[in-house]
Amino acid sequence: MTDADAFTDLLNPEMCVVTAATGDERSGCLVGFFSQCSIRPVRFAVWLSTANHTYRVACAADRLAVHLLTRDQHELAVLFGGECGDRIDKFEGVRWTRGHGGTVVLQDAAAWFVGTVERRVDGGDHVGFVVQPEQWGRRTEGHLLRLGDAGDIEPGHPVE
Repeated sequence: MTDADAFTDLLNPEMCVVTAATGDERSGCLVGFFSQCSIRPVRFAVWLSTANHTYRVACAADRLAVHLLTRDQHELAVLFGGECGDRIDKFEGVRWTRGHGGTVVLQDAAAWFVGTVERRVDGGDHVGFVVQPEQWGRRTEGHLLRLGDAGDIEPGHPVE
């Protein structure tokens, strides 16, 4: 075990699903690296793997939608984390609607926001998208899905 593993093994952050859309193309993925990064104005940073289909769509998008899931929504997390958008349409059979600016909003998410991409930050094998929320929604209560709850999900995209 490396020193980095010893440190990161102690973390158990909330997971989210990030969706991106441009024209007729839409994509979404399960994300474990995200956080609020500003109070005024409120901004969040979501980090997308450069190996992920959603990353490629998000690079062309001017807005992203960020969704929180509850532990009871593990199957939705498996779909967005364990399948590859290059091979399947993850939105087929999932309740979604168009949000602000043409984004894709998952109707069953516990909570969500749509925001404008303010900037992109190269972080190595992930790129950070700094997003300023414009539209919010909350639908349900429950314990949020965390990294420890999603440990059984094998990534749907190739690991580089």
